[in-house]
Amino acid sequence: MNLAKQHILEAAARLFERQGYHATGLNEIIRESNTPKGSLYYYFPEGKEQIGAETALWAGEQISKRIREGLSQAEQPAQAVRMLTLRIANAVEQSNFSAGGPLMMLAAETATRSERINAACRKAYRQMQDALAERLGDDNLAGFVLTTLEGAILLSRVQHSGDALRHAAEYLYTYIKARER
Repeated sequence: MNLAKQHILEAAARLFERQGYHATGLNEIIRESNTPKGSLYYYFPEGKEQIGAETALWAGEQISKRIREGLSQAEQPAQAVRMLTLRIANAVEQSNFSAGGPLMMLAAETATRSERINAACRKAYRQMQDALAERLGDDNLAGFVLTTLEGAILLSRVQHSGDALRHAAEYLYTYIKARER
C-alpha cells in the first residue's frame, strides 16, 4: 500500500475512534495524516464514505493481526484470551479512554446510514472473529469472545476504568477453561 494512503487510513482510524465518523471532517484527516489534499482526493475520489469503508477494512486487518499476535503469547487458549483482554484494558487506560474501538465507533454511527460502510464493518468484524476462531477452534466461541470484548471496551471507555475489561478477562478465562476439559 502506498505510504500516503496508509497515513490517511491511519489518521482516519484515529479520528473516527476518538471523535466519531460524523464529527470528523476531510480537512482534519488531511491535517492528521500530514498528507497533501491532493493525495486524499487521489486515493479516495469518492470522498468520505469511501474513506470510512476503506478505514473499516484496514482497521479490521490491523486488529486481526493484533489478535493473532496476542493469542500467540500463551500456550492455552483460555490464558491467551485473558492476556489479550488485559492488554486491551491497559491500552484503553493509557489512551485516557479515547482508544480501543476504531471499528466500534465507525460501525455504530454508520450502521443505518451507509450500507457501504456497514458492509465493510461486517467484513472487518468477520476477520476479527476468524482470527479468534483460528486459535479457539470454535467460531461460535470466537463470536462470543468478540462480542464480550467489544462490549467491555465500550463500558471501559464510558466508565473511565479498565475494570470492565479486567472482569471480562477473568470471566472469559473461566468459561474457556471449563470448555477445554
